[in-house]
Amino acid sequence: MCKRSSKYMKQRIEELFPQVVAWRRTFHQYPEVSFQERETSKRVAAHLESLGLEVLTGVGGGGVTGLLRGRHPGPTIALRADMDALPIQDEKDCAYRSRVPGVMHACGHDGHMAMLMGAASILTTMKEQLYGNILFIFQHAEEMLPGGAKSMIEAGVLEGVDAIYAVHLWSPLPTGYMSFRAGPMLASSDVFTVNIIGKGGHGGLPHTTTDAIAVASHAIVNIQSIISRQIDPVRSAVISIGSIHGGDASNVISDSCEWKGTVRAFAPDIREFLLRRIKEVVHDTCHMYGAAYEIEIRKGYPPLVTNHMETARLRKVAEEIVGKDKVEEMDPLMGGEDFAYYLNEIPGTFCFIGAGNELRGITAPHHHPRFDVDEEAMKTGMELLVKGAIQYLQEASLETNRPTLLASYM
Repeated sequence: MCKRSSKYMKQRIEELFPQVVAWRRTFHQYPEVSFQERETSKRVAAHLESLGLEVLTGVGGGGVTGLLRGRHPGPTIALRADMDALPIQDEKDCAYRSRVPGVMHACGHDGHMAMLMGAASILTTMKEQLYGNILFIFQHAEEMLPGGAKSMIEAGVLEGVDAIYAVHLWSPLPTGYMSFRAGPMLASSDVFTVNIIGKGGHGGLPHTTTDAIAVASHAIVNIQSIISRQIDPVRSAVISIGSIHGGDASNVISDSCEWKGTVRAFAPDIREFLLRRIKEVVHDTCHMYGAAYEIEIRKGYPPLVTNHMETARLRKVAEEIVGKDKVEEMDPLMGGEDFAYYLNEIPGTFCFIGAGNELRGITAPHHHPRFDVDEEAMKTGMELLVKGAIQYLQEASLETNRPTLLASYM
């Protein structure tokens, strides 16, 4: 994209920015948790319809899509934003704090929607010059298993789509920076629940009982050794126990002990090995101490693995926007994201947009009651979405011997 078109793009973003902030703040004030994004999806759909896009609602249960058809035939690129909030009380002191008790946008999804709505507004004005199509995906339920991406894919949202991009506002990274990684980027995220069933009794007569808490303790320690002694140290994985409960009195040996945990891995083979070994360790430990058990494993999101070509393509656009010195190579994170489902189906990439600002006190981590984003970061995210979509259509059209798009802007 030439300097003239880039200047035009920044001007359009500046003009639209007050409206983007207003959208973001409205979403922030009226958040809705996973699978309940009714009013949120209505607001999104109304905007897409006002742009004259081909709009579908209820996709996969709660998703919204808007299709922008370019005047000329070509490939189709999808841009995705998530819509759901979290069951967290908003503790910020600002005019746009959540008005819904116990619910807030604590992960930036309000900004993701606003940025993509803004990108749709700008790209729609370029319809006559486009060789190809752009599908705007507003996805429900990213924060809760099984994740909205899975059901939207099953409903056919990716039919005819050649590639997909998504961005994520990221408060640990300063505004003005971006972070990419080609290949494994985020981990799988599975959860498990174990209930050890023993035989309760008097705390002073342990020999007459089967101590469920003691058995659970041994099982938990044994499970931790899977990571330290059965996984190649250079192939990262994590097992964390986040909850344990057994008994109610100090002098009574409990007859049951329930505990819950999460399993994270970057490689599918490591993931499957860990889930299998957890079952085996629980079984063998309970057998050794004469206890019974119940175990439930819920497979969550797969590892998020970005496509090397699409990551390089979008990263180049990012470098043109903020400069090479502000585009970082990130280390893999053990967090999970259901955008991984899309990347299992078609090429695409995912990146973090810096949205932290120490001078403004915007430093709280994601999923924190005081979480916020530097709204200036939405300009960067919007520009990346718009230019990234254009760059993809332009290069993909050339790769398939189609005419160059956006000739009037080049």
